[in-house]
Amino acid sequence: MANLKDLKMRIESVKGTRKITKAMQMVAAAKLRRAQEAAEAARPFAERMNAVMGNLAGAAAGSESAPRLLAGTGKDDVHLLIVATSERGLCGGFNSSIAKMARAHAEKLLAAGKTVKMLTVGKKGREQLKRDFAANMVDHVDLSEVKRLGYVNAQDVAGDVINRFNAGEFDVATLFFAEFQSVVSQIPTAQQLIPAKFEVDADAEKPFYEYEPGEDEILADLLPRALTTLVFTGLLENAASEQGARMSAMDNATRNAGEMIDKLTIQYNRSRQAAITNELIEIISGAEAL
Repeated sequence: MANLKDLKMRIESVKGTRKITKAMQMVAAAKLRRAQEAAEAARPFAERMNAVMGNLAGAAAGSESAPRLLAGTGKDDVHLLIVATSERGLCGGFNSSIAKMARAHAEKLLAAGKTVKMLTVGKKGREQLKRDFAANMVDHVDLSEVKRLGYVNAQDVAGDVINRFNAGEFDVATLFFAEFQSVVSQIPTAQQLIPAKFEVDADAEKPFYEYEPGEDEILADLLPRALTTLVFTGLLENAASEQGARMSAMDNATRNAGEMIDKLTIQYNRSRQAAITNELIEIISGAEAL
């Protein structure tokens, strides 16, 4: 029979844990609202930028003067994987799903004889990947002190990637993040940054533009901004996905704590009743002996 004092202490401990998880759920819900609004506000600009860049890239495709960010190096021997995760845990499988996708992609590239380099954004992804790919890590971006993501944070990441590309450190760059769908759905996504790829709706009506100066010159100026926009959009989607995953995880933890408290309370009451019954039996037995 379980000790009544131990059961009571365990019930109080679980109640304390439930208060913490409930508070974290409410905080995540408040942060999710802001993060979701920021991610949704950035989508129209990103989609429009993608459409404009798609038209420009399509016109410049095959041109000898096309920017290297668009044309690439002509090789795919060295791959840079930019893995964006969160700085904090307690958000379910959010970080694990992104790390799992990046790990599978890296293993596939290594099996094909390619060289893999990793740049991590967020502590949790780095912690998971460094076990297998410590030798492949080239840098880490710490956003733990950033209270609210801004375009300048994406500029720092994109600028570092572009500088590495210009220095000839890699041939292909891919960004890994989670696209926010809802509180219970965050989709791990891989977005190729370099050589730049812009999806264009084949069924959409293609407007005719006359560019001044030439398309190649405009591309050379807009491509870094477009890549920064892709990184910024990915970071915003990640921020919303993180809070959605944390809110869902803390809600599950709160409900599980409640169920555990109910079970422990039933066990405590049964143990208490058994102890009272034993005491009554001892008293009655003693009285009969007299």
